[in-house]
Amino acid sequence: MTHDYDAIVIGAGAGGLFTAARLAHRGYRTLLLESLDKVGGRASTTEIDGFKVNDGAIVIEVGGITQRTCEEVGAKFEIREPSPPILYRIKGKDVDVTGGGWGFLLEKLTRQGAKIVQGLGAARQDSGLPEDEISTADWVRKFTKNEGVHGIFRNMCASVFAVSSEELPARVFLTYFTRKSAFKRFGFHPEGTIGLWRALREAYENHGGTTWMSTPVTRILAEDGAVRGVEVERDGETVTVTAPVVVSDIGPYATVDLVGADTLPADYVELVTQRNRPCAMITVNFASRERLVEMPGMLSFAKSRRLAYIANFTDLCPEMAPEGWNLYVGTAVPEPAVGDFDEAAETELLLEDLREHVPGFDQRARILSTTITRDGWPPQRAVAGYDLPHTTPLAGLWNVGDAVKEYANGGTTACAETAEIVVDEIASAFLPA
Repeated sequence: MTHDYDAIVIGAGAGGLFTAARLAHRGYRTLLLESLDKVGGRASTTEIDGFKVNDGAIVIEVGGITQRTCEEVGAKFEIREPSPPILYRIKGKDVDVTGGGWGFLLEKLTRQGAKIVQGLGAARQDSGLPEDEISTADWVRKFTKNEGVHGIFRNMCASVFAVSSEELPARVFLTYFTRKSAFKRFGFHPEGTIGLWRALREAYENHGGTTWMSTPVTRILAEDGAVRGVEVERDGETVTVTAPVVVSDIGPYATVDLVGADTLPADYVELVTQRNRPCAMITVNFASRERLVEMPGMLSFAKSRRLAYIANFTDLCPEMAPEGWNLYVGTAVPEPAVGDFDEAAETELLLEDLREHVPGFDQRARILSTTITRDGWPPQRAVAGYDLPHTTPLAGLWNVGDAVKEYANGGTTACAETAEIVVDEIASAFLPA
């Protein structure tokens, strides 16, 4: 069986859905292929005993490219913003720094806060950015040894980039927090994060797009230096789908495997192999009858063993839990976040933090799931600052997603950004039939 399209998108994760929706909106006859039976990929949602538990991304940026993309393609953007969005637990108190910025936050921790703020201010100029080799932790050490300051920076790196401050280049951190949106506004979807991806799929199909779920791609077809289509397994049969454009949201490493390394230049294959450095994250989803944490959104920490943040979903989105229940998540980045680590030991450190910071956690909290995302199913496929190009040596083949991020970006916002860039490039090279 053979089917013809203008464009094929592999993977209905965040990057794939943003890409497919933009292509269909521009008039391309597009086929979206997904191996799973639900959309969202690593940022989807799973129902556990009536609780809508997010698999990966828990918050969606408001006011940035994600919302703009949804508005452009006609997808519902039903994100509810907490106020204040985040509190910081400093010396036993939960501090709201909304409106006060870095200065207000750091002065609560150390007398050297003003010097760090000066360093942040200098980073707004190119001359003030450190070299790529300096880690965020090393940059902070130039100003202070204060454990609370280092804890704040570590947990910010973990929350946004899924690595510790020892693993993230300071240049990436400073570029993100001094020049980009820096996730100042964000919120939750009442259906769990999958609600946004369902809305994007609906908009995509309203523009004539076709989706094949539970359909793994087994091969990307190429000939004479250009992509020709894909082969998939559908309903027990091998199906060939042809198109002059293929966009992959499964990461360059897996994409090379589908193309065949011998089809691509050796230097490109080597680069992809070298930069295949996925991060890791540990997540504990828990619920309670009683309210356990007094904040409407997220709570981060100046001092913790591993816990980067706790999020409270049900103050804003009671639909995510059965009536009378509160739903929370506690998330940590292991050490190291890239490479091997002791899963049992790192998980126990996270649980120790939850017992310390959530009164009565052992007695009052019901753990719904403990999830470790790593290797082939990571929170992010590349450490920010070490991303691969979204283009490939094959004409008509692109990558999108969090392995090909623009510099100093992360998460689903980065996926939306790569989708916009790639679709603009496709439009300049290929007209829809």
